[in-house]
Amino acid sequence: MRAPRPAPPDSGWLPGGQGWRLIQGDCGAILPGLPDGGVDVVVTSPPYNLDLRYRSYADNRGEAEYLDWLVGICAELRRVLADDGSFFLNIAGSSTQPWLPFELAVRLRPLFALQNHITWVKSIAANGDAVGHYKPVGGQRFLNRNHEHLFHFTRSGRVQLDRLAIGVPFKDKSNIARRGHARDLRCRGDSWFIPYRTVQSRAQKHHHPAPFPQELPQWCIRLHGKPDALVLDPFAGTGTTLLAARAVGARAIGIELDGEYLQVAADLLSQGVTPSG
Repeated sequence: MRAPRPAPPDSGWLPGGQGWRLIQGDCGAILPGLPDGGVDVVVTSPPYNLDLRYRSYADNRGEAEYLDWLVGICAELRRVLADDGSFFLNIAGSSTQPWLPFELAVRLRPLFALQNHITWVKSIAANGDAVGHYKPVGGQRFLNRNHEHLFHFTRSGRVQLDRLAIGVPFKDKSNIARRGHARDLRCRGDSWFIPYRTVQSRAQKHHHPAPFPQELPQWCIRLHGKPDALVLDPFAGTGTTLLAARAVGARAIGIELDGEYLQVAADLLSQGVTPSG
């Protein structure tokens, strides 16, 4: 394993209002230092507790401990989230732990309203063809896992979204005038097909075991619809959420435990590079 490089310092804000800030450390310790209600959008994908090989985190807690830990993190996220903010939580269970995402969602009910439950489709088979990448499952008991959960939490359940910011054109163009639509776009709905890019090695994912495609956080930020939003990812990894925020003109804060991943994020942001994953 490569020796960890020193973490970059807190990078402050870049000129032009499209700033980013990286902070190394445990988000459970760092979040209490952030001000109340200052974050417009949280987009994050915490460790899934599936024993993945992170560099600085043991992804194999007992289920009760894991749920308690995440609920504590989410309580801090509620505090820093604006009244009209959105919290997009990407999480997946497994064939042998199918209840975990739903157990977490129920545990978060006292803190948030579940405003939307989005299914992130990574691979789909239709009309005799298959598109996208999936995680194959061996044996005969379980189907291959082609999707993950994206829970959209808000403080009130009444946050107005810019649904057409990620809209899709109508197939039947007569619907535009017939139903009084101002333009040829309709709501995408709550199933998002975003496949991974093909990679041939872990190095192309910067040795991070669980990156998500940049389109996922980018669609979340655009859907929330607030210009110049402040975006937070408390499990920033190699910086995909921050790159997505910059792509849509938002500001972003990333918190990451591992200095090596954080350095990758700083390098990519400085170079304007989109990571593969």
